[in-house]
Amino acid sequence: MTLPIDPTQISPADVGEKQVRLEMGHEEAIEFVRECCLETGFGIPVEFSPSELLNEKVDADRDPYYVLGACNPNMADRALDTSEKRIGALFPCNVVIWEEEPGVQRVYHVSIMRVARLVGMAPDDDAWADIVADTGKLTEDLFERIHAEAS
Repeated sequence: MTLPIDPTQISPADVGEKQVRLEMGHEEAIEFVRECCLETGFGIPVEFSPSELLNEKVDADRDPYYVLGACNPNMADRALDTSEKRIGALFPCNVVIWEEEPGVQRVYHVSIMRVARLVGMAPDDDAWADIVADTGKLTEDLFERIHAEAS
């Protein structure tokens, strides 16, 4: 199978990668990031722990790993229309929290809006560029809040 893009040519900025380390317990980090999401305009319609699921179902022995499925309804509505509904396959915008070591958590996110454009699920036009910019600003605000409040 030939990939439609060369992954070695994609930078973290191309996919809107954001990350920050938090020095706190895993459960505390989940609550903290959830609150930061809500304060910056993201709801959390879905959340789950892949580590708990995998540890239970296949005895994976995974360290704590949690997914907050964040969503800004206005952005989601615009994105669905502009992508002819295809972006919904990537919903919600996930913010992931994993334990790097006890007391140290990594918070990680990539932009589904940028990824959708890279793989052809969304148009490469001005309307989509506006959505990428607007969601990028919301995400930037989120990670600035996480960093500022955790410091």
